[in-house]
Amino acid sequence: MKIPKRIQPLIDDGLVDEVLRQLMSGKEATVFMVRCGTQIRCAKVYKDVHKRSFKQAAQYQEGRKFRNSRQARAVKKRSRFGREQQEEGWQNAEVSALYRLADAGIRVPKAFGCFDGVLLMELITDADGQVAPRLSDVNLSEEEALCQHAIMMDYVVRMLCVGLVHGDLSEFNVLVDGQGPVIIDLPQAIDASINNQAKELLERDINNITAFYSIFAPSLSGRRFADELWKIYEDGKLHPGVLLKGEFEESLCSPDVDGLIQEIETVIREEDRRQDRLREEKGD
Repeated sequence: MKIPKRIQPLIDDGLVDEVLRQLMSGKEATVFMVRCGTQIRCAKVYKDVHKRSFKQAAQYQEGRKFRNSRQARAVKKRSRFGREQQEEGWQNAEVSALYRLADAGIRVPKAFGCFDGVLLMELITDADGQVAPRLSDVNLSEEEALCQHAIMMDYVVRMLCVGLVHGDLSEFNVLVDGQGPVIIDLPQAIDASINNQAKELLERDINNITAFYSIFAPSLSGRRFADELWKIYEDGKLHPGVLLKGEFEESLCSPDVDGLIQEIETVIREEDRRQDRLREEKGD
């Protein structure tokens, strides 16, 4: 097939020997099957920012850091250099997330590096050596659905343990091979500790996945895995061994408004006394 313009430099540098075929084209990238020596891998070619249909990028980039103040100012001003830096950060976020999640015991494609907007990754295949299907294209028994859902909840827990939320997790961003689910597509992964949208995005991730598996395992429907996990996270009790049951009860304790008002009034009185002392000292 015709060599995509963005992959040609990798062929020139000997990183890729042959482009075999296009695997898919999504909202943020086009993925090709390529040959690298004796290995068959995939090359994810990110689309230019003005050609991407992925919306709400700002929601995911909140809190992302830049190497220096010049880059941060350029991004804020949305200059050409700033857009380039923002795009580079978008791509690097996926590479970083792939390495961090693999180290945390989460099944993701092995990354071999990102080169000028092209991410080389492991090709996930099924038991017959064919490209693994997306979860959305798989039919499951109730037992398989419950088993895979438990695995996915474990992955989400492990992800949050290293401070990350996928941000766009659904049956379309999970592949299934002979060993189970593999999470893909992570450029929008966020840092849960500094992104104010973390709770909302985590809830959406978990609810999307649970809704899909509940098609085959109705007992999953209506269970509150997201609320349960976020409560554990907020309480500082999260660790990789946490097992989610989908059980969550709203706190019945009403806020102590009167007590809060008293505390505020106490602070105000103390500040007034401090200011009075300062005025007296100056008067002396």
